[in-house]
Order: sequence, then structure tokens, then C-alpha cells
Amino acid sequence: MPTAGPLDVIGIVHTGRTAAESTPVQAALNQREHGRVDVFAPYGEGLSGLEDFDYIWLLTWLHHPDTPRGTVPLTQVPFLLRPQQRSVGVFATRGPRRVNPIGLSLVRVLAVEQAHIDFAGVDLLDGTPVIDIKPYVTPFDRPHGEPRCGWFDTVPMPEAVTPAELGRPSPDG
Repeated sequence: MPTAGPLDVIGIVHTGRTAAESTPVQAALNQREHGRVDVFAPYGEGLSGLEDFDYIWLLTWLHHPDTPRGTVPLTQVPFLLRPQQRSVGVFATRGPRRVNPIGLSLVRVLAVEQAHIDFAGVDLLDGTPVIDIKPYVTPFDRPHGEPRCGWFDTVPMPEAVTPAELGRPSPDG
């Protein structure tokens, strides 16, 4: 199998969340909660100009997996489908159990000061490593029309909902 090579951690996320089961499932559903990214000194200069954006994508390494690497089930019951106990393929989910545990969070920028980004939209555990930051650019990131969103179109998405509130975890995800 080919590999993508090593990834550098460029910073750390700070939030009030310490357990995955009690952390909201998506940043967009938890805009009231704020967090901070501390960018490591060698990468601080890369934040120049970021203060002019309202939203950024945080790409993170989900560092507290509940399954060992190489054992991730390829079909899982996502958090939002727990009430129905419906399985889908891992690549049709946004959950943390992944072949490569890379997180993707669209967060609202509150402030960029020195080597810190204050943001709204917490869906990450305290101490989560950041592997990249990219600005949200509407012409690139928002598709035209009304894109289908698969099974996500069929489930309610309560604000700040956590996995624990959606029921017990299933054995396969």
C-alpha cells in the first residue's frame, strides 16, 4: 500500500471538551461554544491575512481513537443514525472512526492574534493536534444549487447534540 508520508502538527486546539461522547458532533451545530487554536511558533507567520476571513477549515488529527489503527470497521452506525441503528460505509460518514483519523471542522473566526485563533464552533477535544488550516472560500466551498447530502438529508440535527445524547454506541461504530 502507498503511504502519504508523515504529517507535521502545526498547532493544538483548546476547548472545554475532554470526552468524545459528550462533544458535539459537528462544529456547525455548536456555534455558541468557543475554542482556540495555538499555532506553534515556526508556523505563526502563516496566519498572516487569515483575520480577513469569517470561516476557516481546521484539519485535525483525531488523537483519541476508540479503535486501534487498522481495525476501523468499513461499515458503521454514525452518531446521527444511532436512533435507527442504520449502518453506512465509513466514507459516507463524518465521524471520527476513520482509516486515517483526520478531522474536518468548519469554524467561525472570532480573532487572530499573534499565534492564536479564537473560533466559534467546537466539535473537537481539548488537545487535538492541528495538521492544517485553510480559509473557507465561498466560490470554492459552496456548491451551486441544492446538493444531495445522502442520509444526512433524512435525520434531524439538533443544535450542540452529542453522541451520548443520541444513544448508546453500537459495537461497529
